[in-house]
Amino acid sequence: MTAERLSSRSAPSPPDGVERLDLTGCGVRLSCLRAGPVGGPPVVLLHGFPESAALGWRRQIPALGAAGFRVWAPDQRGYAGSDRPPRVRDYHIELLAADAREVLAAAAREAGRPRAHLVGHDWGGAVAWWTALVAPQGLASLTILNCPHPRVFRRALAFGSPRQMLRSWYIAWFQLPWLPEQLAALRGGEAIARGLRQTSRPGTFGEAELAEAARIWSRPDVLRTMIHWYRALRLAPATPAAAPDGRVRVPTRVIWGARDAFIGREFAAASVALCDTGELRLIDDATHWVAQEEPERVNAWIAEWVSAHAS
Repeated sequence: MTAERLSSRSAPSPPDGVERLDLTGCGVRLSCLRAGPVGGPPVVLLHGFPESAALGWRRQIPALGAAGFRVWAPDQRGYAGSDRPPRVRDYHIELLAADAREVLAAAAREAGRPRAHLVGHDWGGAVAWWTALVAPQGLASLTILNCPHPRVFRRALAFGSPRQMLRSWYIAWFQLPWLPEQLAALRGGEAIARGLRQTSRPGTFGEAELAEAARIWSRPDVLRTMIHWYRALRLAPATPAAAPDGRVRVPTRVIWGARDAFIGREFAAASVALCDTGELRLIDDATHWVAQEEPERVNAWIAEWVSAHAS
């Protein structure tokens, strides 16, 4: 397998005061952003589609770092400045979770602590759920933003939630080879930027940062590996063999924007019900992009949860 690398021009610029470093794990190079004091509680942030660490967590990384947390935020494989393995099976959820474990271990090791805290949004949330199921010993706490537990989401798609199936139409569309990335790249990546504008509150994403991201989304070869995450869904079970009951043993807080255009709010409570120690924070007027729209509340809730479960 050859993992293609992107130039630094393919990674959005990090916020001021944030450093970028490379981390090698599971055969790929992950480009990570890092901020905050060394020795602070280590917190790993996993972005979702179609973002990157810099775009997805731009309102969390500096703020959490300034609050005393040691923040690590990787561009996940297939995205931005990280390696882009070419095959669909390179994006199996087990490999994505293995990448997350590498970052968690590096963050904990640097901080001199036995465990790190994990936060995930959208696809990053799916990886975070899976990581908590297969390797709970490496996590001090889990925070999920607008992503259902994998068993809950699989049931919704397979057993009778027509409304959710309609909301998730794009998952079926992304199963097609070649065509989705070609069409999405038209007009310089503007189609994806328009999707973010239409599904978020007005002004959530600045035009300059969307233009920078659209430059990356204008390349079909870059979009292909991002979309491979969806194509690899057919390879994954509903829950890992290591946790057949689907129970999450790690203390878990779910933060949910109730006006999510992609995922019904009812799946938030159903996901918390599968956690031994779990609670839900619902924001009625926020969308799927809750971290962007409500950064003060989201940052405070992440900090509170991490502090309450210090390793």
